[in-house]
Amino acid sequence: MKRPLEGITVVGLEQVIAGPFCTRQLAELGARVIKIERPGGGDAARGYDKTVQGLSSHFVWVNRSKESLCLDVKHPDAKLVLDKLMANADVFVQNLAPGAAERLGLGAAELRAKHPRLIWCGISGYGPAGPYADKKAYDLLVQCEAGLLSVTGTPEQPAKAGIPVADIAAGMYALSSILAALYRRQAEGVGATLDITMFESLGEWMGFPAYFTAYGGAAPPRSGPHHATIVPYGPFKAGDGKTVFLSIQNEREFERFCDVVLLNSGLKSNPKFSSGPVRAAYRDAMHEEIDRVFSKLTAEKILQRLDEANIANARLNSMQEFWDHPQLEARERWREVSTPAGPVNAVKPPFNLDGFEPRMDAVPALGAHSRAILSELGFGAPAIEKMVKEKIIEEAKS
Repeated sequence: MKRPLEGITVVGLEQVIAGPFCTRQLAELGARVIKIERPGGGDAARGYDKTVQGLSSHFVWVNRSKESLCLDVKHPDAKLVLDKLMANADVFVQNLAPGAAERLGLGAAELRAKHPRLIWCGISGYGPAGPYADKKAYDLLVQCEAGLLSVTGTPEQPAKAGIPVADIAAGMYALSSILAALYRRQAEGVGATLDITMFESLGEWMGFPAYFTAYGGAAPPRSGPHHATIVPYGPFKAGDGKTVFLSIQNEREFERFCDVVLLNSGLKSNPKFSSGPVRAAYRDAMHEEIDRVFSKLTAEKILQRLDEANIANARLNSMQEFWDHPQLEARERWREVSTPAGPVNAVKPPFNLDGFEPRMDAVPALGAHSRAILSELGFGAPAIEKMVKEKIIEEAKS
């Protein structure tokens, strides 16, 4: 079966995570993605670390299945290349600094006037209007502005999320918006201008604490790995020093927890634990009752009891334990992907659409497709050699 986006061409003037995460998924759905990178280093994420056989973990994660065109977009002679690329593009994705795309002649108004069916997607920190329009935005800073750090961490110390959630959120909303725009274009024949911001994307994910604060009068407290309002919910130490996480969602589960896990049915009638809000008010007392039992049991025994009681639970896995997780193996989620440094393992993307195998092609070397793309656009060998000599384009080093 054909991949859903076969025949769609995406041009990405993209960097780091938000834009590349979006376009990687478009590629996995079958689109051709041409990634434009700057000469002399390419996407900044290529240099973030060297942990994947000498390559950056960030870059390997979000850039497979793409073609790399290394082009100095600021050079006057690059304009003809960009014009030809845009004439053949269905989707253009950019997440440059505020105003940069417009200065290059790649703003939404200019491009869509030339190409009415083009889907133009700009990803920015805060959008092209408002008091923050020109403000630089990086993931941690957007986490701060969206209030994420104010509700994450311990009572003493706020903490950022361990992954770039603002970038990921923006990339995901860019992806879903592009898919909706492609569907509308198929039905109505019109292109689209998409204005996706990291701030608004992460802001959507902040709905629970935002409503809790606006209508409750106070923000949910920072509670570390425990839940701010649900008790018990979070980590508890076993007698063998290992940590078990559990979650109680309703009174039926709490009753089973007391009967089967704690072996103390009397707790159900204790006024301090009579409902979820009351248990939250007596959080320390509830934790003491749990610790008293768990301190005498191994983690495996606790997990066994939790499973018997049908209580949601989890081990506190390290990243290596996630990498080696039996569920990934059982579900056949691993694929091998080529890179300039040799093959690496990659987790299959979670589309899980029946009759469809996502594309999982190579992570490109910088400029690996520069010559081929220019030839396809009609540039002859002398013109390409001139661009190489003048450093307008760069080819992958052999």
